Amino acid sequence: MSVNPERLKKDFPIFSNNPDLIYLDNAATTQKPSSVIRAVSDYYATINSNVHRGVYKISEEATEMYEGSRKKVSEFIGAREPAEIVFLRNTTEAINLLSYTLGRKLKKGDEVLLTEMEHHSNLVPWYFLREAGIVIKFAKMKADFTLDYEDFQDKLNTRTVIASFTEVSNVLGTINDVRELSNMCRENSTISIVDAAQSVPHMSVDVRAIGCDFLAFSGHKMLAPAGIGVLYGRKDLLDRMHPFLGGGEMIGEVDYNGATYADVPWKFEAGTQNVEGAVGLSAAIDYLKSIGMDSVREHERSMIDHIFKIMDTIGDLRQFGPMDSGKRGGVFSFNIGDVKPFDLLNQSNTKFAISHSIHPHDLAAFLDRNNIAVRSGHHCAMPLMGRMGVSSTARVSPYIYNDERELDLFFDALSNCRKEMAR
Repeated sequence: MSVNPERLKKDFPIFSNNPDLIYLDNAATTQKPSSVIRAVSDYYATINSNVHRGVYKISEEATEMYEGSRKKVSEFIGAREPAEIVFLRNTTEAINLLSYTLGRKLKKGDEVLLTEMEHHSNLVPWYFLREAGIVIKFAKMKADFTLDYEDFQDKLNTRTVIASFTEVSNVLGTINDVRELSNMCRENSTISIVDAAQSVPHMSVDVRAIGCDFLAFSGHKMLAPAGIGVLYGRKDLLDRMHPFLGGGEMIGEVDYNGATYADVPWKFEAGTQNVEGAVGLSAAIDYLKSIGMDSVREHERSMIDHIFKIMDTIGDLRQFGPMDSGKRGGVFSFNIGDVKPFDLLNQSNTKFAISHSIHPHDLAAFLDRNNIAVRSGHHCAMPLMGRMGVSSTARVSPYIYNDERELDLFFDALSNCRKEMAR
């Protein structure tokens, strides 16, 4: 079915409370429909209690709801069983868990392969391993803002223990073929990790079809509350991994000499969990499934195609990302100003070479006065910014409740901003 933004917008209270708001920062976080808000509120109002611990009725009901959410997530992404789903705070925590647990078994000289388009959350946790002599390598990005798959393949070798890569860049919108990358890793006996923070909310994702070992995403980017995230992992791998955090819930037995750990996935869920977040994530999945993830993806492609049609109305606009909506998610990053040519293939290009006639922060502030919310800054991807020769960009990221009319209003405001700043 086709997405009807005007109808869907009625499901989101923030738009009735802010009727003039044009919200275009969905790559950062999405708004919440009434069904998700109601699910969280009903949980608090009816069965709020700790899960797994109580033998009383509402605790058992809360446990059933929490574990039911795990089952729904596993089905949503095509996992083999619910035990392969670990609830965490977000994608960042999931990748930190992997860096810590997998990193325990790495030895000096082992390599981790990343790409040049990664978010800080898929960079910094791996940098921690450098203290133990682990080597970090990066697969290059090509001049058209796509990944150089040949370079990725060339950098895989007998020392490459882990490869971690984004499915959709939060800056460029570039969609990487994670199935191909995971296959390269499998043939090289390399552990594959997919950062799916920008893909699971926007398109159909099937972990078994991808063939990855691990995959992580965040609820707040897919209509769910903040503070709930998911790590998918192959059960045989999770079984062999050391826990990330110690405390209650994740144990089998504890005495003064040591401890044994709970089964997967609970050995990775120490302490009181974000049950309400899991409940909200379950409701968000129901909402997205009612639309259909293929429809969500097609709507975002149409939004990007519309942007491509009208972007040339703004003089001196330079966009960053593939000029093919089939290779791009719903992200449009750009700058306006005295844009000097840069060479993406120049590996020494680490300085910021572009001077902006309109700084992205000034642009975002101007748009905010027109009730248009966009992101500005380095988008937690400073190495990528340096690679592109900029210090920051503005970013537009439409979702299911945005339409072409709002994009037209955005570009009208952008034109007015350019005229005003040029005075």
